[in-house]
Amino acid sequence: MLQYAVDVLKVKHVIVCGHYGCGGIKAALSKQRPDLVIVNKWLKHIKDVYRLKRQELDGCETEQDKLNRLVELNTIEQVHNLTGTSIIQNAWKNDKAPVLHGWVYDVRDGLLRELVTLDAAYPIDPIYQYDLE
Repeated sequence: MLQYAVDVLKVKHVIVCGHYGCGGIKAALSKQRPDLVIVNKWLKHIKDVYRLKRQELDGCETEQDKLNRLVELNTIEQVHNLTGTSIIQNAWKNDKAPVLHGWVYDVRDGLLRELVTLDAAYPIDPIYQYDLE
């Protein structure tokens, strides 16, 4: 749990790691089964990223390129979503930590690629800011 890691363990780094070949990314581009309520809620976040980045994604040369780019964009978006939590904002205000990282793992070659790094200097959009005074 993020709150325990940040507030109790005082972790210095939080990593969101996506991976190429992700079945969830592929599933999010399909129609969902109505009986899989929790799965559908999880996939909705990926669908939102696709909707917001549709033009870029639909411009990819191949379906595999599209899936890989959606993995990257979703990972980046989920890191940004962490900055909108009171947990991270409070920690950044008081401790200047943790640093947030978005990585992607390539199962074909075993390598990690860094996509985004955000720290306490990152300017959070005012619409997502908490009143921490």
